[in-house]
Amino acid sequence: MISLLQGKIISNANGEITLMTTGGVGYRVKVSPNASLNCIVGTEVTLDTYLVVREDVLELSGFANIAEKELFKQFITVTGVGPKTALHLLSLGTVEEITIAIGRGDIDYLTKVSGIGKKTAERIVVELKSKLKEHLEESGTTFTPGSDTLGDVIDALVTLGYSVLQARETAKKLDPAGKTSEQLLREALRVIK
Repeated sequence: MISLLQGKIISNANGEITLMTTGGVGYRVKVSPNASLNCIVGTEVTLDTYLVVREDVLELSGFANIAEKELFKQFITVTGVGPKTALHLLSLGTVEEITIAIGRGDIDYLTKVSGIGKKTAERIVVELKSKLKEHLEESGTTFTPGSDTLGDVIDALVTLGYSVLQARETAKKLDPAGKTSEQLLREALRVIK
């Protein structure tokens, strides 16, 4: 199995890159949004990959780090979630944010991804909650009540026209302790660039 590629980025478009190794072999790799940001055309990169083998195709998926790769592997074990949908799920946020959302059973968060309906989101939560709980405990992360209000702030900023990435970065700078969503949104609008 191909688990790591190192080489020069030849192209990067629409969630897919072409990576040329020093041996002269070019690989087409579907990448997570975070990995795509790191794959600048003309630069040398090392990319964690996962080879999906099906009857009719061999497909490489690439990730920004091992944690993304492991979460991807968990997603594709869920009935109804294929490699393409699993990569889309990684666009929801960081591995920690996605893991926390699954841990708290946040169906609305998961259904923001194209191709994920309510039933599939529920299946993801049911099948992965206990598996990912161990990951949360190992990293020392716990769910805090303020996470829901931060989610509301992110949604509001996106509705106002800011990118999801800008909204998430701004939300990370806020302290939700004892504040309502409205108070946090006002604070976020002062902070956002």
